[in-house]
Amino acid sequence: MVLVIDVGNTNITFGVYKENEMITTFRMMSKQPKTSDEYGINIRELLKANGVDFKNIEGVIIASVVPNVMHSLTGAIIRYLNCTPIIVGPGVKTGIVITADNPREIGPDRIVDVVAAYEKYGGPVLVLDFGTATTYDLVNEKGEFGVGITAPGIRISAKALWEDTAKLPEIEIKKPKSILASETISSMQAGLVYGQIGQTEYIIRQVKKETGLSDLKVVATGGLGRLISDETDMIDVYDPSLTLDGLKIIYDKNCKNK
Repeated sequence: MVLVIDVGNTNITFGVYKENEMITTFRMMSKQPKTSDEYGINIRELLKANGVDFKNIEGVIIASVVPNVMHSLTGAIIRYLNCTPIIVGPGVKTGIVITADNPREIGPDRIVDVVAAYEKYGGPVLVLDFGTATTYDLVNEKGEFGVGITAPGIRISAKALWEDTAKLPEIEIKKPKSILASETISSMQAGLVYGQIGQTEYIIRQVKKETGLSDLKVVATGGLGRLISDETDMIDVYDPSLTLDGLKIIYDKNCKNK
């Protein structure tokens, strides 16, 4: 079995694969610092709770956008799972050619997403990840990745509203019954959700216009991706396991002949 780990700004998401099938997933918060022992014990317990014996974990791969957790997390994997993890970064085989001006600036999570989208759906493909930030990344038909757009995520925008505006409350992020809101909470929900839909559709149209790729496939992932993809016909596929699948694909590319 292979354990894949996506370290995001809000959560650490784990997936366990048996051959090519994902058999379980679980999460823990990434903002709260932990020691390597705490990570190790928590991971073992979460594996057990999901019916996985940690002794059956043969390999581990990690993509992280939170450098501060990596020392403790890597130490935990080595000590408690007896595996030296692959860390997605320079020198790791991905099957994607990065043509950006400064490849080292590109987050590992974005690389993992485009690898999965290209392998699963082919190119050209535009990958939307609705996470802490909302990202739009383009891979051409040759598997070249060098173009991306980064925007504030829905939760960042919501947090700005209720933290920086004295009279606006913290709200649930969901689509209201109508964009024509008659009270504060639904008016905030309308602005957040319909604003994100409008931004998404405009960016997709503009990417298609500037690239000339009218046949561009659009694939979305991320926690709030389904909320947005259900409201627009400009997203072709919502794939909630895209990032974890990408990690497994990269793991296989680097361990195929070992």
